[in-house]
Amino acid sequence: MNAHPPENARRDNPMEIRHSLLFKNTALNLIGLAVPLAVAFITIPFVVRLLGPQRFGILSLVWVVFGYFGLFDLGLGRTATKYVAEALGKGEPDKVPGYVWTTVVLQAAIGAAGTLLLIVTAPFITRRFLNIPPEFVRETILTLKLVGWSLPVMFITSSFRGVLEAAQRFDLVNAVKIPVNVLFYVLPLAGVALGYDLPGIVVLLILSRVGALLAWGALCLRVFPLLGTAPRPRRRLVKPLFSFSGWLALSSVLYAVTSSIDRLVIGAVMTVGAVTYYSAPYEALNRIGVIPGSLAMVLFPAFSFLDAGKMTEKVEALFARSVKFLLLSTGPVLILLVFFARDFLRLWLGSDFARTSTLAVQILAAGFLINSVIAVPNNYLLGIGRVDIAPKYQVAELFVFAGLAWAGAKAWGITGVAVASAIRLAAFSLFLFLASFRAGKISFALFWKTGVSRVLAALGVFAAALWINGLAGFSLWGGGILTAGFSYLAFTRLLESSEKEFLLARVRFWRSFGHREAVPPGGAA
Repeated sequence: MNAHPPENARRDNPMEIRHSLLFKNTALNLIGLAVPLAVAFITIPFVVRLLGPQRFGILSLVWVVFGYFGLFDLGLGRTATKYVAEALGKGEPDKVPGYVWTTVVLQAAIGAAGTLLLIVTAPFITRRFLNIPPEFVRETILTLKLVGWSLPVMFITSSFRGVLEAAQRFDLVNAVKIPVNVLFYVLPLAGVALGYDLPGIVVLLILSRVGALLAWGALCLRVFPLLGTAPRPRRRLVKPLFSFSGWLALSSVLYAVTSSIDRLVIGAVMTVGAVTYYSAPYEALNRIGVIPGSLAMVLFPAFSFLDAGKMTEKVEALFARSVKFLLLSTGPVLILLVFFARDFLRLWLGSDFARTSTLAVQILAAGFLINSVIAVPNNYLLGIGRVDIAPKYQVAELFVFAGLAWAGAKAWGITGVAVASAIRLAAFSLFLFLASFRAGKISFALFWKTGVSRVLAALGVFAAALWINGLAGFSLWGGGILTAGFSYLAFTRLLESSEKEFLLARVRFWRSFGHREAVPPGGAA
């Protein structure tokens, strides 16, 4: 197997996938998620108070559309990422414009159809599906129609952003994404201060998305000057693009449905109050997924690029290192939650949650621990073009999980549903790993020898030590000492020298960031 890119790829394509680049891009994505969340935490209480619960409820629906429109674009944004990265990996940048403009035209057409559908159905949705007080009906209808007009903008935007992701330009992606997503929460506050009603606030949000479209489009032209030629969509590309994106869309829909079944079952079999005792800690555990999610955005184009360039050794190294990174970054947190769930719940949500939800949280944390690495095999399979594997499994998973959740709720309440969810999370992860070893080109022997086995052993020792700590009654302070010890062990024994040097270089950089003027480059005064 050839571990090096073809000669034309090295000559025509300046992009190189380095581990330092992927680490930096993952960090940028984490910042891109964290900053808007911090702004939202500050601004939302003021927006709720100024808009009132009814108007804020309508605004929340608008946020849902803006935040999760990817389910409705048939996966074409990520498909653009896949095919552009593949073209770059093969050293064929001249193919990029065809993929980009074909995707843009398809997105515009789907967005236009969505606009027409939402404008026509807005009155019906408002009056039949939404429990809107009569005095807010007209305002809600107008708001939904305005959201409809934004759909082409949002769909096309995803294509341009996907092109930058394919080129691993997450610096440019986040340079636009962070301010736009901050405006997502600031503009409603500004609109209220200016005396705007809800439609006026939605117009401000749409204008911010138009700005994002223009910015990402301009950046695409800067990174790929060939896009500046006359836009020419290729009819022959429509079928392969839709073939890939169709599987992606199916997988997204199945995931959205399956991941909601547990709450629906609890509400149907038990009570709405029981949903609260399950859902609140579940969402907290799910938020730990921001680290795997940030890495996933980087891995998908990276695997596509490396696989297209026949760089098998680099693919295997990236696969193993990514698993090791996720285990070391999220594993200790989830193991701590297994042993300190009661303390966490009492501190965060109160004694009622600590009494009712502790065992469910411990079981869910174990499931999320195994599931924390799913981003690696999932994006590897997408990168090599096996987009069909996950949704085929998910169809069966949907029915099996529904049955398990129902039986669990009947037998053991929310604890039984937690068992079903943990089985689902673990089984899907293990299935995708098996598919990567069998359907893909990942050598299990090489994967196991590149540090993953040592990380798993270290996590096992950490869990055993925490168990003994609990039996000995040392509680939180003992857990803190063990966590510090594990962190030291991870850095000194589990990381390779190149990984340690890279982390130390990042620390030195941030330490010196505020003191650059003291010693300019070259030593000049």
